[in-house]
Amino acid sequence: MFGKVREAFNRYNTMNKVFLYFLFELFCCTSITCLAQRKVETQAYDLMLQRLLKHDVKECTVSQADSLRRNKNVVFIDTREQKEYTVSHLPNAVWVGYNDFDTNRLYGISKDTEIIAYCSVGARSEHIVRQLRALGYSNLSNMYGSIFEWVNQGLPIVDQYGNPTNKVHAYNKVWGIWLIKGEKVYD
Repeated sequence: MFGKVREAFNRYNTMNKVFLYFLFELFCCTSITCLAQRKVETQAYDLMLQRLLKHDVKECTVSQADSLRRNKNVVFIDTREQKEYTVSHLPNAVWVGYNDFDTNRLYGISKDTEIIAYCSVGARSEHIVRQLRALGYSNLSNMYGSIFEWVNQGLPIVDQYGNPTNKVHAYNKVWGIWLIKGEKVYD
């Protein structure tokens, strides 16, 4: 009798081990997949962006945008307000604004030119990409994480005179928490 009980216990114990191993593997694979799919360096920032953005326009990561900047003819457009752009922006970026967005600021840029839009975190630039798409621009991307993630990854920004700087207009103190590196400027 004890032999059958011990055999049943061993079978039960083996099934538990297999089940626990399965759960462990599922957890590890899910965690690795989530990490691989993250488009910014911090998980909290990524979760916030996943909920904030509509993701209805083409997106590119900061590393993809930087690679394009180095290897290809691409135009970066800054969709923040003038005071934010004046503090700092990506090198050679074209300011187009947001509240006073004007397509005349894109004069000379053809509608099939590769354009990457950015703002502080990506919400305003996503909106401008939608507007440009409606106007017939065909090669558009929204930079996921925008200038905050650009600076967080240690990439260069310049001031209004084209000089390197570490100052970034952080929009306000609520949104500024997502800017980890750089010197935050508020108005």
